[in-house]
Amino acid sequence: MRRVYASDFQSWIENKKIAVVGAGISNRPLVRWLYRYNRDISVFDQMEKGNKRMKTIMSDFEAEGIHLAWVAGESYLDRLTGFDLVFRTPIMRPDHPALLRVGEEGAIITSEMSLFLALCPAHTTGITGSNGKTTTTTLISELYKSAGRKVWTGGNIGTPLLNKVFEMEEDDEVVVELSSFQLFDLVARLDTAVVTNILPNHLDIHEDFDEYIAAKKNIFKEQRPYDRLVLNYSDSISRSFALEARGEIVWFNRKDSRRSKSLFLEGDKIWFRNGSGDTVALVEKEDIVLPGRFNIDNYMAAWGAVAGRIEPLNLRKVASSFKGVPHRMELVREHEGIRWYNSSIDSTPERTITTLETLFLQGRPIVLICGGRDKNLDYSELGPVILDTVTKIVFCGENTPLIRSSVAAAELKRKIKVESIPMHEATSYEEAVRLAAKIAQPGDSVLLSPTGTSFDRFFNFEERGETFRQLVLEL
Repeated sequence: MRRVYASDFQSWIENKKIAVVGAGISNRPLVRWLYRYNRDISVFDQMEKGNKRMKTIMSDFEAEGIHLAWVAGESYLDRLTGFDLVFRTPIMRPDHPALLRVGEEGAIITSEMSLFLALCPAHTTGITGSNGKTTTTTLISELYKSAGRKVWTGGNIGTPLLNKVFEMEEDDEVVVELSSFQLFDLVARLDTAVVTNILPNHLDIHEDFDEYIAAKKNIFKEQRPYDRLVLNYSDSISRSFALEARGEIVWFNRKDSRRSKSLFLEGDKIWFRNGSGDTVALVEKEDIVLPGRFNIDNYMAAWGAVAGRIEPLNLRKVASSFKGVPHRMELVREHEGIRWYNSSIDSTPERTITTLETLFLQGRPIVLICGGRDKNLDYSELGPVILDTVTKIVFCGENTPLIRSSVAAAELKRKIKVESIPMHEATSYEEAVRLAAKIAQPGDSVLLSPTGTSFDRFFNFEERGETFRQLVLEL
């Protein structure tokens, strides 16, 4: 791969007028990095300049000697005109009228991730999906690290990589988690692409499920014949991606084809078939520290990405030591006989269902704390699972009526005449944790699984999870 040097990039960007839309967490490192090469940068954000958070962001840049032009407030995008290069914040649709207008003027519309992948000299692995992508991303990184590789991990997982791109070497491994928002208009080639599964998600931003699926496909659209695409055979939508694939396909959850590279669970082992008919056992199921059948899928997807590049002994090493990613069924503490779990990542009914079913296997009664902002998703399957797994509920979020309705519909279907699960409502996370502590009994598990986004109360699911964790540790 051709190495792009900082001097090459600087000569291209130095005279361009740059706009960065959004002063959020992901774009602030981008602004700092761009400022090394160009001082003509305008930052656009819908927060008013008098907003406390906005004032802090602006003053932080000034304190660092980074002097920017700021366009803020309700009509901030009206002034998005006359630029050569515009960086779109991931959650902003690429067909937003303001972006279309400035694009018609001749501006290049891009994003931090698009630019990074264009400049990156190393072998790149991109992971997307509706569930499991952060754990799979982290597992792939851990596998490469266990083999002694230099690894750079980032993207939607929360770590910007663009400011490190000129430190990367061709022999390094770059592993990036990619959301549908980052993939919306991504035109970039990934050496290895992984799709964990495809379920309805983010339908509050995407026009419909078809658009969400189309965005996910961009992860492999630019691949070459010798690149790799890892797909979940048990998921009908991601399985169909094989029809459009350009590169080698590695399946997981497939054991019916001897001519395909594939991984599958049979008995108590994960097996790998190399495409030539040879099948080898990789790891015992009991050696995997992470609980839940879905984490076996994550391990298979991760090995599909690295197979042939590192030795299988590294999989056994990671399986027996890797304890998971924060905010994903994370055991915060055990206090007075009660286990407290943080699964703030659970922003969809499907994720809450999976977490409840996995935790239920531990045999402890579950007190569920749930509620967040809805994403125009279907809650009909959630109610029956709550009835089967949960003993008490504390609601704390905008979509409380939707979750309540799902439980009520399940009770009606089962001809339950009275409310079968005690339900409580809290107006804050402080109150929710206090309530849960009051109603839980020794031997119970208290689970935060919001079933919605964090945007009704927090900036992201990490902040939500950290708030919950801190409140639990203060009990």
